[in-house]
Amino acid sequence: MKTPIQELIDSVGCMAQGLDADELYDYFMKEAERMLEKEKEMIMRTYQDGLDNGFINGNWNLISYYNETFNTKEK
Repeated sequence: MKTPIQELIDSVGCMAQGLDADELYDYFMKEAERMLEKEKEMIMRTYQDGLDNGFINGNWNLISYYNETFNTKEK
């Protein structure tokens, strides 16, 4: 299984040939947004697996965990 960043590198690397700078930027941004959502899903699945298997003793729900841990927007 590849990480979202590995998928992004592969995807952009394949598309880089034949695109001008603006097209490449647009493609990259679209793919990066898609990978960000996939990364969020993977993090939440991993957290849930940790809870289910007793590795994490957490009291947050998955969305709260993600937002508290990975929300990088300034508050």
